[in-house]
Amino acid sequence: MILRLFTAVAAVEVVAVAADWTVVQWLTKPLLGPLLILWMIRCGRRDAVTVALVFATAGDVALLVPGQAAFLTGMGFFLGAQLCFIAAFRPLRARYSVPYGLLWVLANILLWDRLGALAVPVLIYSLALTTMAAAAAGVSRRVALGGLLFLVSDLLIGLGAAGLRPPAHGVLVMTTYAAALFLLTTGWVRRRRPLGNPR
Repeated sequence: MILRLFTAVAAVEVVAVAADWTVVQWLTKPLLGPLLILWMIRCGRRDAVTVALVFATAGDVALLVPGQAAFLTGMGFFLGAQLCFIAAFRPLRARYSVPYGLLWVLANILLWDRLGALAVPVLIYSLALTTMAAAAAGVSRRVALGGLLFLVSDLLIGLGAAGLRPPAHGVLVMTTYAAALFLLTTGWVRRRRPLGNPR
């Protein structure tokens, strides 16, 4: 039931982004993390991934506020989320860290001049992000896909910050982000402990 509610809220949030309904976004986006936290608690799980979702929720709220200060605050919260995910998904395996590391280097080289004052914060955050995605790849296929989609979502945000917004930018960001949270959380719980009916 909780996961179905998450899916419904995520769908409404994507529509709100597409239609630029700011009030609806304020109502729906901050619910994504708490719904998954509630599901984890019902599954009997309270660990680093739960804490990561708390940080992600704080980041979601911060990023709803316009301006660079709010953007940096949101990035700081999401940095906390990535570090918690890394703590949960460790150890990091070389066969995944090498390709993700190369992607991190390439992305930062391409965007560096366009990001201006955001270049260094993005460099630091994206290192944690790619490390999380690489660590997620060693957990399970579902978690690996979640990590990859989180990377794609934040890469799209980085492109937007660099002035390179593809068509339907906001919809792509939110769709990949919501899917990433869902896959990371459900994949982690189901990988770590077989459960009866955590819905």
